[in-house]
This record gives sequence, C-alpha cells and structure tokens, in this order.
Amino acid sequence: MQKIIASVLIVLTLSLIIAAQAPKVTVIKAGRLIDTVNGKVLENQTIIIEGDRIKAVGSNLTVPSGAEVIDLSKMTVMPGFSDSHVHITGQAGGDYYETLFRRNVMDEAVSAHIYAKRTLDAGFTTVRSLGTGPFVDIALRNAINRGEIPGPRILAANMYIGSTGSHGDLTGFSPWLGDRTPPEMSGVADGVEEVRKKVRYLIKYGADVIKFGATAGVLTEEASVGAPQYSQEEMNAIVAEAHLHGIKVTAHAHGAEGIKMAIRAGVDSIEHGSFLDDEGIRMMKERGTYLSADIYNDDYILAEYAKFNTPQVIIDKEKLVGRVQRENFKKAVQAGVKIAYGTDAGVYPHGWNGKQFAKMVEWGMTPMGAIQASTVSNADLFGWSDRIGSITAGKFADIVAVDGDPLQNISILEKVGFVMKGGVVYKGGTAK
Repeated sequence: MQKIIASVLIVLTLSLIIAAQAPKVTVIKAGRLIDTVNGKVLENQTIIIEGDRIKAVGSNLTVPSGAEVIDLSKMTVMPGFSDSHVHITGQAGGDYYETLFRRNVMDEAVSAHIYAKRTLDAGFTTVRSLGTGPFVDIALRNAINRGEIPGPRILAANMYIGSTGSHGDLTGFSPWLGDRTPPEMSGVADGVEEVRKKVRYLIKYGADVIKFGATAGVLTEEASVGAPQYSQEEMNAIVAEAHLHGIKVTAHAHGAEGIKMAIRAGVDSIEHGSFLDDEGIRMMKERGTYLSADIYNDDYILAEYAKFNTPQVIIDKEKLVGRVQRENFKKAVQAGVKIAYGTDAGVYPHGWNGKQFAKMVEWGMTPMGAIQASTVSNADLFGWSDRIGSITAGKFADIVAVDGDPLQNISILEKVGFVMKGGVVYKGGTAK
C-alpha cells in the first residue's frame, strides 16, 4: 500500500510540475481583425496564444480546454503598433534652458520608465529609440526585457553620432559649457577613423541600431536646417562599419543634398526628409530606403514651444520646415517610396504617438497603408518581420484593439482600448 501511495504522490507531483512549466494559453475572440500582411479585414477570428507567442489564427478554431478567453468580438483587433523614431527617455516641456542645464542624464534615467509605460498604453509595443543620454535607453530596454518594468520592446540607438558643432552637439553656447562632456559620454565624432570607432563603441555597449546626423536640424541653434554635417566619406564609414556588424543605420536628414549623401552611403532609413527632392525620391525608391517622416509634430511645436522659452530661431526653423516636409512626404508616398511610421515622440508628449496616423492619411496614405506603416513596414525596417508586425502564428502576441473601424475613422487609433504585449494584457481585458 505504501508503494502505491508513493507512486500516486510521484505522479501527482510530476503532473503539478508539468502544469507549472506549461505556457499559459489565452484565446482572443476578435470581431474584426486587420490582416496587415494582405491589407484586408477578417471577420470573427479566433487567436490562440501560448505563452508570449501566437500559436494559431482562424475562424473555426477550437478553444483549448482551460484557456483564458478574452472577448474582443465588438472591437477591431490589430497587431501592436511600432514607432520607428522616438526619444523614449525624455520629453519636451518646462523651460528650454532649465532642461539643458539643470537636468542631467540621471534625471533622464529616473523618469524614463514613465514615458515607456505611456507609450505601451497607447498601443505601441515596439519602438526604435533614436537618441538619448549615454546608455539610458539601453538600460531601459534591458529592464523591460527582464520584466522589471512595463514598456515597449526597444531597439536602442543610444547616443546620436554627430560632428563637432552639429545638430548632435551643443551649439550656440559658451565653449566653457559645450566642451566639458567626456568623449565616452558623447556621440560627437569627426573624421573617418573616429566615426568608425564611435560606431564600434556604441555596438560594444549594446546599441541595436545606429543613428547619425547627415544634416543640420530644427531643434538646435545652428543657423541651417539642412546643410550636410558629415562628408560623404564619413557617412560611408559609419554605414559600412555598422553593416559589417549586422546593425542597421538611420540618418537624421532634412536637406536635399544631405539626404542623397546618406542614401548613397547605404542607410536603411531617412529620418525627417523635409527637403527631399525628386532625385532623392527616385534614389530612395531604387534602393529600398525607408522614409520615416515625423509629420504630426509641427502642430505641437508651433502651438507649444514658445511657452517653453524656446529660442525664436528654433521656432522660425520649424515654420520653414513643417509644411514643406508634409508636401514632400506626400510626393514620396505617391512615388511608391517605402514609408515607416516614425513620430519623433519626446519632441511632443509620449503616448500621443497615434496622432500621426491621421496626418499620414491627410497627406496621401490610405488608412490601411498608415496602419501597415506602423506594423509590417516597420517590422521589415527593424529586421524583425519574424517577430512583429502581423497577427501570425509564431510571432509575438503583441495585439491591440479599438472600438469602431479605423479604416473609416483613422483617428480612433489615438484611443486604444486594449493592449497586449507578449501575451500579457497591460490595458483593457484582464490587465496586469
């Protein structure tokens, strides 16, 4: 009898161990599901999730015994959105000079998790972080990946690589201020060998993507908006070195000539693209270069930045750029250039990332095209098509849902009602 009891106890113990190790099974009942791969809407779909991955999707699937069922039958369901251009660790606001000279990288690190949570709650389950204080976005990414804090998946560029006196450097101030940053805590680099070394340094310490400044910019005080700020040889070296390591590269580029120099160097995407000309459009289409254009934030900058004691030269530059950037975005869309969904969030409040959907539709994209830009297109740009971008078996269970039909009213994507990342519900449903 004792042997029988012992055997039963062993079997029960093994069963409990196996049950504990088995991944959680969740089933989502989707009333309308946007198929981002094929650009169509599917009705009454069932999504079966095991652990953090999608196991199956279809209309006649059997719900596994013991599965948790989430009923989204009255909602429109989509893959989690992604944003190809955010500054996840900081946000505009307060006084311009206070932000520059009173706050430091430690302040940035302390508040970064707040912006990460707002981004996730907005339905953005993956982002590219394109410029932060030294190593902050890498630490944030790692903490999120360890499950210590909620936030989107982050591809971190960390420090922006820029030439001396460029958009990536502190311009317009006393040299007593501008030259005190240790080189290892700055992205400033000049010359072919130095920029190669900076790329290697960033990759060594965890960068997933490299960003450099091909041209001047708007939100700094150098006189130009679009003048090239690296030579062709320097740009070539940055891209070649990163690609040697299997790392993608994006270029901040407003001016037409700097855009074309960056394309010739082989960048994977152009950020902003404000003064993109016909030749640049042709080059981007021929080479498959993505355009990541932040066409919402002009509204916010012109409405709010004067309140932040922002220098007038910056606001004047934004007035010069905003309209023409949108017009050139429309030309690129019409020409068939690959379009990424990139917002520059941080220039305006995190969690507002979805406001750009409506602008993309206003300036030439279909609602389906704008949704695809933030899903399958960004997944391709990130090199993550096997992980994100569609509700497909084998991919991460990153799923969002909204009330209503975004193909009829794209603005409803600004109010996401349900957010799941990696099989865990963070908003709506059985939120964690």
